Amino acid sequence: MSGAPAGALAERIEGLQGLDRAGCLGRWRDAFERPPPKHLSLAFLRRVLIWHVQCQALGGVSAKTNRALARIASGKVAPSVAVPGAQLIREWNGRTYQVEVVEGGYRMDGTTYRSLSAVARRITGAQWSGPRFFGLT
Repeated sequence: MSGAPAGALAERIEGLQGLDRAGCLGRWRDAFERPPPKHLSLAFLRRVLIWHVQCQALGGVSAKTNRALARIASGKVAPSVAVPGAQLIREWNGRTYQVEVVEGGYRMDGTTYRSLSAVARRITGAQWSGPRFFGLT
């Protein structure tokens, strides 16, 4: 990528980072031709919009990945955590949590947990099925 396109992309991203909620909602409607799901945090809205701009500029996910995501979204295939290094992301009460699958457990905020249910309990303070909380089953 040459300097000019990289600079233009950086400018577009900078413009998105400064948007307020109303600005993000308008850009979302422009980008996806529908309003966003309710209750998404402002930070998450911005991240999705930035991802969208990057996909437009640099290319999106492959057709194979799109087909796999469509199968998962339709409920035909349950997503699974197959290998260490996989990342699980869940937004809860306005905060986004990122969990990394590691050998023998799951790491979040520098702490390793033996099960996803322990992670879900830590996040919510309640008894949850970890795989269900993270949308894996």
